Amino acid sequence: MSEAFVKIDLHGLRQEEAIKVIDKAIAAAGPATYHLQLIHGYNRGTSLRSMIYDWYKYEPKVKRIMPGDNPGITVLVLKELY
Repeated sequence: MSEAFVKIDLHGLRQEEAIKVIDKAIAAAGPATYHLQLIHGYNRGTSLRSMIYDWYKYEPKVKRIMPGDNPGITVLVLKELY
């Protein structure tokens, strides 16, 4: 993965499936990848949003977790921009 900001669409995935997709993206993230933008949706995506915060808050490669531009997006920061 060579993009600095990677978008991952998690719509329609169960929590277990989403974890596999996110874990694979984290493992594939190269030195140029700063953020993983996880698109989970707002109404039906709230369980995924909660899972992302709970599951990845202690992941060593994730520097911090922050909300995206709208409530249906969560961003995993792998590397700070500065």
